[in-house]
Amino acid sequence: MATYIVGDIQGCFDELDALLRQVEFDSKTDQLWLTGDLVARGAKSLETLRFVKSLGDSAITVLGNHDLHLLACAEGFAKVKDKDQLANLMNAPDRDELLHWLRHQPLFKRHPDHRFVMTHAGIPPQWSVDSAEKAARKVEKKLRGNEYRKLLRNMYGNGPSLWSENLSKEESLRFTINALTRMRFVYRQDLSLEMQCKTAPENNDNSELVPWFNCRSQHSDPPLVFGHWASLLGNTGNDTIHALDTGCVWGNNLTALCWETQTRHSLPCTLPTK
Repeated sequence: MATYIVGDIQGCFDELDALLRQVEFDSKTDQLWLTGDLVARGAKSLETLRFVKSLGDSAITVLGNHDLHLLACAEGFAKVKDKDQLANLMNAPDRDELLHWLRHQPLFKRHPDHRFVMTHAGIPPQWSVDSAEKAARKVEKKLRGNEYRKLLRNMYGNGPSLWSENLSKEESLRFTINALTRMRFVYRQDLSLEMQCKTAPENNDNSELVPWFNCRSQHSDPPLVFGHWASLLGNTGNDTIHALDTGCVWGNNLTALCWETQTRHSLPCTLPTK
């Protein structure tokens, strides 16, 4: 049995299919873990959702910001962007079934046998891993419950940028979503989230900003797997924090990490470079 962890697919289903064939993935014996952002930008978001859902317990995914945005668009709280190529999905006969399944996926997942944990964007330096899991469960409960529309309507916005026990319930839910699905840089001085900069760390010219993973005290942390930050191209400079979004939808590669062997397998994108 092998555990393959794949970075952001973003509707690049053909590349996912080819990569799984390359590693000889067998859904009867292997597990597929996905860092979120199953949909958007690529041409086959519908096929991607159908496939991952069809794998049942052989596939584990966390929610990414594009996945949450899709759910909000389906409820009329945001507009589908043409570049996200979601028309086929939004008009599919099984749309509601797929979105119901997506809405019940977690923001945080801990492997029961191996030590690693997975979120889409990472874990903010302010939080322990246990704190992140606790906060994620509160969002998941809302998202799976009768008030999920309220959560989706109110999740947009870049603030609050700093966690506090004094935040309102709505603010704490929004911070959790931002931290676990949108975070890249934090401010060096107070570790507050900066939600605009998407560049690679070496191209960042603001000395006040630092990658979130450079600010974590990692001595007691389990290994952490995340996606989201395509411009990292899989590099964090840390052996226990694994970045797996290698920008397939931007013309780079789709990457799978085999956890048991710690081997990375990559497949070049076949889409035109954007």
